Amino acid sequence: MSVRTPPGHPPLTARIRSRLPVVAATAVLLGVGLSPAAHASPLPVGEAVLPDLVTTEAIREHMRNLSTIAEYNGGNRATGTPGYDVAAKYVINELRRAGYRVTRDHYSFDEWVEHSDAVLAQTAPETREFAVGEDFSSMSYSGAGDVTAPAVPVDAAGTDSGCEADDFADFPSGAIAVLKRGTCTFETKVANAAEAGAAGAVIFNHGDSPADTGPINGTLSNPAAIPAVGASVEVGEVLLAAGEDLRLRLRVDAAVETSRSYNVIAETRGGDRDNVVVVGAHLDGVPDGPGINDNGSGVATVLAVAEQLPRLGRPENKVRFAFWGSEEVGLVGSTRYVESLDDRELERIALYLNFDMLGSNNYARLVYDGRNELPGSVPAPSGSGAIQKTFEDYFAAEGLVTEPTEFSGRSDYRAFMLAGIPSGGLFSGADGVKTEQQVEYYGGVAGEQYDPFYHTADDTFDNINWDSVDELSGGAAYAVEAFATSTLPVNGVAPFSARALSSASFDRVGELWVR
Repeated sequence: MSVRTPPGHPPLTARIRSRLPVVAATAVLLGVGLSPAAHASPLPVGEAVLPDLVTTEAIREHMRNLSTIAEYNGGNRATGTPGYDVAAKYVINELRRAGYRVTRDHYSFDEWVEHSDAVLAQTAPETREFAVGEDFSSMSYSGAGDVTAPAVPVDAAGTDSGCEADDFADFPSGAIAVLKRGTCTFETKVANAAEAGAAGAVIFNHGDSPADTGPINGTLSNPAAIPAVGASVEVGEVLLAAGEDLRLRLRVDAAVETSRSYNVIAETRGGDRDNVVVVGAHLDGVPDGPGINDNGSGVATVLAVAEQLPRLGRPENKVRFAFWGSEEVGLVGSTRYVESLDDRELERIALYLNFDMLGSNNYARLVYDGRNELPGSVPAPSGSGAIQKTFEDYFAAEGLVTEPTEFSGRSDYRAFMLAGIPSGGLFSGADGVKTEQQVEYYGGVAGEQYDPFYHTADDTFDNINWDSVDELSGGAAYAVEAFATSTLPVNGVAPFSARALSSASFDRVGELWVR
């Protein structure tokens, strides 16, 4: 494991002075800051200081503290729990010690709460029980109900199964619809089924990739009228093979309740308030475990960056650090935050950087696809490709390979992108599977998930890959320093102190003499 030297130790001072003139380096260490005028263009990697100031040991300490908080507060930091509240207090205290004014950004939302495990069982032509979590999972915002009825496939061979009302033209009222995952949203499929008189819906996975064979961890986005679950490819094959005599029991025990939570927001005291760099990580975890990679790693990295940034002096651009709540229940905190901003406030945001899972056990160095090169990516706002290049340039200078990863809507960048804000970030992988080629790049084990402990009780401090944290946190620190200095390649805004002001003195204003 490579660990960057803590600030103040001789090796750090030597490295800074080897990169910068002695006077400039001394200014950085004293907190006076560098003149931004030298960096109207992107900050050269060799001149960046923040990647050395943000140490892996500091990040490790924050992650250890988040682990302790989870351990003593029910084993998790899920939204609405004591673990979340204590973790938020920890982040707030650390930010205040670093000199930030910190606010809690409160919001309310409709939270889907499941009270007991769902049931899916075949009752005819033969009986068969399916295991929750292994064969199927409830769709969040599923309606509640306990139904035993005939089950009827709906265009189950097509990619648009159940996407049109016409698909249900001959559907028998009171039956359970069997649907295939495909081109339209789960919400659309289930709404069409309910409108046609279905008593429930089972949506099975399409199997187009190795990651899309198991039970679907899906959401209907809004409360549905009927119970619905997402099943594996194997379950789908069993149901279709059962023929016209297929009957199922489907039970979902859940309700929608009004919940409240909050984000934690802090920003630099200086910097252009009309050109704000937002840096975010979600603070909540899942109920099943302490969430030290997902997303203690991102929280700890962003917190360490925030603590060290003031040592560089007044930034050219304002930097706003956000620790989002309720990400794991549908990106709620970041979405409510963006929705609360008026047009002027949105215009002031230059870009958004997202850090969600940076210490995956079987990691990869993944940079979000701002150039829209991957088929699974949603088209990114203009300027996102420049953010991607900024990260890639840093890692290339460090001699480290990176790969693009899809902008698929899985993390808190989603709301910013929908608002037209250039976005980017880093990711070490979750439930995707590592390839042989990636083993050559990063080490690890081919054929296994990037994070085998994703969303489990084993997402613990002991299962973090510290090489991943060390490498990706350096990229995060560099990007924050670079964009705090200039966002020119992203949104066309040059640093004010770098704008050329003419010394010419005119004799006239139009037809009028001035001297």
